[in-house]
Amino acid sequence: MQGALLGPEFSNSEIEATLKSHQAVFERLEDDALLDRTVALLQQERVIGWVQGRMEFGPRALGNRSILGDPRSAKMQSVMNLKVKFRESFRPFAPVVMQEHAAEYFELETDSPYMLLVAPVRAELRKPAEAPALNLAQQPRSTLPAVTHVDYSARIQTLRREQNPRFYALLERFKQATGCAALINTSFNVRGEPIICSPDDAYRCFINSEMDYLVIGNFLLDRNAQPHRRLERTFHPQPD
Repeated sequence: MQGALLGPEFSNSEIEATLKSHQAVFERLEDDALLDRTVALLQQERVIGWVQGRMEFGPRALGNRSILGDPRSAKMQSVMNLKVKFRESFRPFAPVVMQEHAAEYFELETDSPYMLLVAPVRAELRKPAEAPALNLAQQPRSTLPAVTHVDYSARIQTLRREQNPRFYALLERFKQATGCAALINTSFNVRGEPIICSPDDAYRCFINSEMDYLVIGNFLLDRNAQPHRRLERTFHPQPD
């Protein structure tokens, strides 16, 4: 098996038509500008909905129907849980990491392209627990606190360029900007709902959560600029 990006995909013209049907406010950017803007927003601790190419087949978002964040941020775990995923604030998120840099962060000696393997964070990156009176689950456990569980483990996705060139390019630019070769990668959905598929799903989920920006195809949307604050979620069966 060489990949799981087997679901539907949508062209920029289809995406634009959907956004216009919602009177959405958006920018259309060329690839380089889109990646640079996304990296800049991630550095500002913004939560990004990321929708590109074919939907993943299976239980994991692998970079095409994802919510992204900066794993170095001590507040990102609770922010994404409470404001976007609507679940308990202590639950950690999984990291995606450039495959050639994975061993710099995790005790992992093999690829994990489907985010199914758990490995410890390297000892030199760990942080000891503080006073016992503090909430252990809220204490930073490593230099990547948003993706490190209380036992110093993480469920890892490794990424090679050929597996997903656009997603890899984003990771590569984030590393160039920050020195960090990893991002938070969690599925684009809220608690109790399936992973989004279509542009309509993406916009509705974006509006109904508190994620900051949506990057879908070559379009960038700022939640604060949108005319809506709530939309009913609808599900449409996809053609074979």
